[in-house]
Parts: sequence; C-alpha cells; structure tokens
Amino acid sequence: MRHTRLELWSRGTTFAHRRHPAAKIAVALTFLVCIATLQPSGWRIGVLYFVALTSMAFAARLPVPRLHLAAAVVLPFAGVFALISFLAGTPEKGLAMMVRAWLSAFTTVLLMATTSQPDLLAGLESLHAPRFLVQVMQFLYRYLLVLLEEAGAMRAAAASRAGKLRAREFRRAAAAAGVLFARSWGRAQAIHRAMTARGFDGHIPRFRSLRLTWPDAWFVALLATFAIVARLAIR
Repeated sequence: MRHTRLELWSRGTTFAHRRHPAAKIAVALTFLVCIATLQPSGWRIGVLYFVALTSMAFAARLPVPRLHLAAAVVLPFAGVFALISFLAGTPEKGLAMMVRAWLSAFTTVLLMATTSQPDLLAGLESLHAPRFLVQVMQFLYRYLLVLLEEAGAMRAAAASRAGKLRAREFRRAAAAAGVLFARSWGRAQAIHRAMTARGFDGHIPRFRSLRLTWPDAWFVALLATFAIVARLAIR
C-alpha cells in the first residue's frame, strides 16, 4: 500500500533523512511558494526545480521513478482546469498549471518520503502550528489506516467466501459500506478508550527529542536561497 511504502522510505539514514523535520518543512514550503508563483513563460525555472528535486531524491536513495509516479496522482485533477484553459484559447496557462501541480506534488511526496509521520507532526509543532490542527492531522492519518485495515479484512473475508461484488449491485455495496463504518467506529472507540486509560490528556507525547543543528541551518539556507534566487533571477 502507498502509505506503507512512504513509511518504509522515511526510515532511511541519509543526510536528508537525518535533517530536522522543521528544516525540511521550511524548505518544502519555500519550494511550494516558488512553484505556485511560476509564470507560463518560466519553464526554465520548472526544469531547474525538477532537476534539483530529482537530485535530492537520488541523494536520499529513494526510488525516483516511483516518486514521479506518486506525484502524478494530481494530474487528473489539474487536467480538468488545464482543459478549460485549452478550450479558452490559452494552452500555455493550462500547461503551466499541469507543471505547477506536478512539481508541487513531487515536493510534498519527497518531504513525506524523507520524514516519518510522527517527526513530520513534531516539526509542525516546532514551527508553532496550531496544536489542535496537528492533533486532527494525527488522528485523521491513524484512523484512515484503521479504515483501510478494516476494508482489507472485509475484502479478504468476502473473497474467502467466493463473494464477488459487481459494479451495479448498489444494495450490496451500501450494506458493505454500512458494515465497514460500524466496524471502524468500534475500532476507533476501542483505540480512544485505550489512549484514555494510558493517560492521554489531549497532547500526543514525543518519544525522542529533536534539536536543530548547524547542518539543519545550512540545509535550509542553501536550498531555500537556491529556490528563491532561481525564481527571481530566471525570467
């Protein structure tokens, strides 16, 4: 599953993996802002960002083709708006929209592939993100995994009973969705009771401390400066 692959990739020990999550988030945000402000005529900057991000993925010893493929998941959504631009007679804007969407997704996937989910949330807390928002992200991620696990168990049970759900059998699909919701709700309640019994007070504790170091500062300074200078210098 995709989330499992991302978690496995984020357990690396390369220079990029060892950087403080707040530093990586700051660099990613800088790239995202620069990418979002690209003009249709700034294709050279897009190529430069692509080379830089791909080089970072290679340096982190990640499967670059899989990262490129994972980032392409946003193209169908961006393609709808790009098609409108094509029909309106501005194909260059549509193409630029596709490029910006893919580069932004690639930047996000690269961040998640080099930072574990607990460290990513800890980095957001270090940047003084609202604690409530961080907790919502934490529980949303975990309960989505619970939902996926329950759906996988139901699918395996149906397959073991020679069951097959056809596309037009809406009644069976609705019943399966109801059972999935009920089972996921029960699991969520059990998880909440277990957390409460262990002293959960609304704040998820950290199991290790994270400290900014000089390599982290240089990491932010060099990459953020590169992204900003490239955005401003190349027209």
